[in-house]
Amino acid sequence: MQHIVITGGNKGIGLALVKQLLARGNLVSVLCRNSSDELEQSGATVYSGIELSDNRQLQQLAGKFAANSIDLLINNAGIFSNETLDDFDLTRIQQQFQVDALAPLALSQLLLPAIKNGGKIAMITSRMGSISDNGSGAYYGYRMAKAALNAGSVSLARDLAPRNIYVGIYHPGFVQTQMVGFAGDISPDEAASRIIQRINELDASRSGRFFHSNGSELPW
Repeated sequence: MQHIVITGGNKGIGLALVKQLLARGNLVSVLCRNSSDELEQSGATVYSGIELSDNRQLQQLAGKFAANSIDLLINNAGIFSNETLDDFDLTRIQQQFQVDALAPLALSQLLLPAIKNGGKIAMITSRMGSISDNGSGAYYGYRMAKAALNAGSVSLARDLAPRNIYVGIYHPGFVQTQMVGFAGDISPDEAASRIIQRINELDASRSGRFFHSNGSELPW
């Protein structure tokens, strides 16, 4: 039985991951700002009221996990908005950087004593963070935050290689979640199943590379 820590597991992809990982016999801990009835009834250990952009909260939270007690950390939580040149909101952009780029790196660093040698960290990012794949423009905060997360994740993969801790960088697909108004072309359950498959495949050769949940490698 593995101990898996997930951020943002109260709905959408995160909740689907929680359910599927529990069904596989894992111990799952969830860190989230707001819980949900489904999450509370799932059987996961829930730490709610967590503001991932508050480093003091993250430091206190990290102290709750014993050394070498985590097999896998999934940084799933994120926020999304669309800034255009006509609707340019610097505060929203800064919020996305705090939650989407800085918080996953800060939490990963703080939990390192608890992550086992040979463990894994999965970053749920987006192909919107790909510079060469940007064909539509706009979405300034989200694109920039996810590009920053991707860059930080590659550095993390390099730095953790001596401990055989592997870092997966995953675009879940265009998923039918509240974040995108339930548009999308795959369900949260399908996205979660694909992500779990990618994490199972994660090894030294795949650490620090950018993958779609369908298994194809994405450009930076």
